[in-house]
Amino acid sequence: KQWYQRRVRGSPCGRKIATASFDSTTCIWEYRGEEWELDTTLEGHENEVKSVSWSRDGDYLASCSRDKSVWIWDVMEGGEYECASVLQVHTQDVKRVVWHPDEPTLVSASYDDTVKVFREFSDDWECVQSLVGHSSTVWSLSFNKSGDKFVTCSDDRTLRV
Repeated sequence: KQWYQRRVRGSPCGRKIATASFDSTTCIWEYRGEEWELDTTLEGHENEVKSVSWSRDGDYLASCSRDKSVWIWDVMEGGEYECASVLQVHTQDVKRVVWHPDEPTLVSASYDDTVKVFREFSDDWECVQSLVGHSSTVWSLSFNKSGDKFVTCSDDRTLRV
């Protein structure tokens, strides 16, 4: 089987890599000995996975897809992964997911011209804010080091902080 990877992100511990794949899966690779080996394949998205992101503490992995969903995975002891939440609040492809550098807060960027902010409440994840302002696809976003600001870039040829 050939895998065509869309995005690669290393884990905070440095021993694992998550890849976003065109085949609708997220693959987890682990460094064993002197090479990277496929450890786990996470399934659930209905279309290509566009982005993956580890939380700073490595307790969560987020993925997003062309299927308009954001998945949050609990990273369990022993290398197991459990779906903590499937968030379906975007109306178009979700292009990017990024964790806040210090808090358990996830932000997503979408083809629907919006940015969504998610937090956990009572063991479930919820969209706590929807940011509008771009007039076209929001392609990506990035937090500054302290996490008090983030910037987005859009197909409308603007950046927003």
